[in-house]
Amino acid sequence: MLSHATKTTTTIDQLNSFLRGELSAVETYYQALSKLDDFKYRNTLEDCASSHQRRVALLSEEVRRRGGRPAGNSGAWGTFAKAIERSSAAIGPRLAVAALEEGEDHGRNDYDRHIEKLDADARALVAQRLMPEQLRTHGAMSQLKKQLTRAA
Repeated sequence: MLSHATKTTTTIDQLNSFLRGELSAVETYYQALSKLDDFKYRNTLEDCASSHQRRVALLSEEVRRRGGRPAGNSGAWGTFAKAIERSSAAIGPRLAVAALEEGEDHGRNDYDRHIEKLDADARALVAQRLMPEQLRTHGAMSQLKKQLTRAA
């Protein structure tokens, strides 16, 4: 059985891992938005970006509350943002939305895979506040991807 101190450290580390993922999501959405000025579904992307930004705030606050230092950058998760950033200025909506949906898939799977590493309070935060939003933004990107595929 893990000691309380070990469980706290493990929980803080995992919360910071989730935080890096959310920071990456925010970066990716803002990169996509900067490339898609006249995108018909821009409000959907803005809504998802705002949702991820709120999750960044929640996770940062929770890490601090537990005595940890919140992650300040997206780390390896930033590959989605970097891929969009490296793309030409003429990145198309379908490519951007596909990258965003892939990031949403990764985020959903990350929460699912690692929630058990958390203590009970942190699990409740993830299950009740973060996952519902993750599923909502994932659904929004999945639906948008289908719409763009049908329109092509």
